[in-house]
Amino acid sequence: MTSKFSTSNTTNEDPREPNNCPPLTLSPDLTTERLKSSFNPLAITNFIDGSADATSKRRLLESWIIRDPTGVFSNDDNNYLHRSERHTRALAKFVRLVELCRAAGVGGKKSNNTSSSTAAAVNHLEGEIIATPEFLTLVNAISDDPFPTSLHWVMFVPNILTLCDAEQQALWLPLCRDWKMIGCYAQTELGHGSNIRALETTATFLKESDGAAPGGEWVVNSPTLTSTKFWPGTLGKTANHAMVIARLIDGSGVDHGIHNFLVPLRSMEDHTLLPGVETGDIGPKIGYNNMDNGFARFENVRIPRRNMAMRFAGVDEEGVYEKVGAKKKGGSGDAASKVAYITMMQVRAYIIHSSNDALAMACTIAIRYSTIRRQGYNADADKKREENAPNEIQVLDYRQQQYRLLPLLAASYAIFFSGKHVLARLKNIENELVSGSTAITKTIVGDIHATTSALKSYATAFTADGIEDCRKACGGHGFLVSSGLVELSNTYLQSCTVEGDNYMLPQQVVKVLLKLVGAMQSGDAALLKDHKGTDMEYLIAPLMTLMKQNGGVPNKSTFVLPTTNGNARDFLDVSTILKAFQHRSACLLLDVAMQLASNMAKSSAQQAWNDCLLGMTRASRAHASYILLRDFYNGLKEEENKSSASCLGPNEIQVLSQCLTLLGLYWMDQYLEDFLQNQSILTGSIPHLRQAILDVMTKLRPDAVGLCDARDYSDFRLKSALGKFDGDVYPAIMESARRDPLNQKSADGGVGMGYDESLKKLIVGGIGEYKNGLSGTVSRL
Repeated sequence: MTSKFSTSNTTNEDPREPNNCPPLTLSPDLTTERLKSSFNPLAITNFIDGSADATSKRRLLESWIIRDPTGVFSNDDNNYLHRSERHTRALAKFVRLVELCRAAGVGGKKSNNTSSSTAAAVNHLEGEIIATPEFLTLVNAISDDPFPTSLHWVMFVPNILTLCDAEQQALWLPLCRDWKMIGCYAQTELGHGSNIRALETTATFLKESDGAAPGGEWVVNSPTLTSTKFWPGTLGKTANHAMVIARLIDGSGVDHGIHNFLVPLRSMEDHTLLPGVETGDIGPKIGYNNMDNGFARFENVRIPRRNMAMRFAGVDEEGVYEKVGAKKKGGSGDAASKVAYITMMQVRAYIIHSSNDALAMACTIAIRYSTIRRQGYNADADKKREENAPNEIQVLDYRQQQYRLLPLLAASYAIFFSGKHVLARLKNIENELVSGSTAITKTIVGDIHATTSALKSYATAFTADGIEDCRKACGGHGFLVSSGLVELSNTYLQSCTVEGDNYMLPQQVVKVLLKLVGAMQSGDAALLKDHKGTDMEYLIAPLMTLMKQNGGVPNKSTFVLPTTNGNARDFLDVSTILKAFQHRSACLLLDVAMQLASNMAKSSAQQAWNDCLLGMTRASRAHASYILLRDFYNGLKEEENKSSASCLGPNEIQVLSQCLTLLGLYWMDQYLEDFLQNQSILTGSIPHLRQAILDVMTKLRPDAVGLCDARDYSDFRLKSALGKFDGDVYPAIMESARRDPLNQKSADGGVGMGYDESLKKLIVGGIGEYKNGLSGTVSRL
């Protein structure tokens, strides 16, 4: 690492700000809130970053963006630009980012954070920046909609690394490193998204003897309108290559299903489209408008035989297809499908992990604003806030505002822990698969598939709804684009659909979980043993007790939340809360299994499955919420066991534990019918549950602003007039209003646009005057 990254500072100095000091808190309300905090927010910041040095380094990197002398990274005018202008500016920002990385030597040496599989492939590529943590930090720091180039490093290069052989990597990765080859991942079609087996784009092998170039070629076609590639990011105007997912038709005309093909789209000299290729942007979207999500059609586009990804499967010069793994003794040849699954799941895992940031940013804006905004008179106080000002109540002191916002803040931390856990687990699985290890069984792959599907479905829906709730919690000013919440919401919404629709994914979750139920019903000891260490292992014990109980309803919980104290304290033990969530998940899963078996006896398999979809959604949601709570709990226990080696001290662990407790109780309250149905919570305990929620919110209320500050989002990154660190909200709102072109382009005297062309005709020209005695008729119009 070069001296550009040296960080010896472990204090609260902040290079993102003038004079390296955090901004002064101008709002007396925020000053008071920060003094109330029971913990050190910087300690949690350091934990999230990985260490105090890591925090200093991140802040230094962010300062490069915030204080860049070119000014290209400014987002001040974003709200007033057409999407074509934003797209063009985003490209300029990215070029400047690459320039900064090159000047600083980012990627000059192999990063210690690079995975073993990646390192093996790019070890000879000194200067690759996208594999470095510095690059990702800088990308996040720019705080704009995703770059038009984003899919290059999110999916295109990872596909080359995992699915292409060493020779292909040696050819293509240097071009990617030097930004000569900029790629995208073209899977989704106009007529097919999640059902990838139904994709229609074809890649048909053509032998040299039949007129192909030496060695044979693939002929790529879009045979129908619905086979048009539609939605892939970076495809419209930016990428010059695409990793196209197409049906492989071998030299004998046999369809071997979907495979990956690297297809050139544009000239690497002048960016013009190549023969037979048509691409374009799909048009305005709700958000994500820096990105040129595109369409592409192919008409007899020829690519070399070796442009098929050939690490795990290949076609020889005669068009004969063979899976590479099948050549090895005992090889099953399914490594390619496993790795393809893992690659897809890694994108889902990134979506899960990024949800914690999106939700935390929304909470930071809403909670800071809720401490500054006052509403209603405080009858309990004698003093006025300031001279001639009524002593109004802070909005955050209202219980309904706390119930709206504090569980969302807690959930952002839970999603952080689960996102971190699932990313690490996926990376380990990928390393094992790529190394040729047979330790990764179908059960393990199925389990991580169920986990990422459940978490992606639940966490993204919860986050999208949570951001919108934060916007609503800001009242009328939340409707302003300058709140920062509108763009944050619009940009995030795509996460609910991309990489698996949230209403489709629960089917995949339950399909995996039902195999566990089947193994238990059949007594398959070997298969049950294979579930050890998986995320669904927790289901075995409650399912076993459910299946063994005599009499009554088989899906009635064998666990009932204790009522030892007969008050709210019964709901404050986290291990008890976790046990209730385990049994809820097991009961809802068994509900689906029983309903499916019953339906199969009286209808077709397809109809039986269709009639269970609502139950599957509930079961998947229960599985996801348990994993989120469990990962939060385990993560805190791990830090507690580290003692002084952890960035978190007792006070930080205590406040995060209160977040965990509140989140568990909040989800119990939100999905109370699930717990009442399986009788793990008794009706008489509901008042105690709700009192427990009030008690925990009371404890967390003084720490709310501190928990937001701990996320360490700069004002540059938040882009919010309402969520400013200094609390100077109202001047910021007015400044944003005055920047609007409607005000900037007014004529002398404040005359607005459109007055001379239109409004003047009404006010001065008399078009709207009523003239007594004169009447028109419809025919005259």
